[in-house]
Amino acid sequence: MSEPREGWNKPRPERIPRSTAWPAALALGVTLLAWGLITSPVVLAVGGALFAVALGGWIAEIRHER
Repeated sequence: MSEPREGWNKPRPERIPRSTAWPAALALGVTLLAWGLITSPVVLAVGGALFAVALGGWIAEIRHER
């Protein structure tokens, strides 16, 4: 990587985190939760479970990132 111009700094972070599917899964869980409120308890339960798993997975991935 070349040095930045005079007076400039290197952008942070120098390493971009890898992409992940957890945010999309969390969004789907929230959508199913909202949809389940107006349709059926089954959709609500699936949305709640997906929300919990996606949130846990995303937090775990952030905590173990180096």
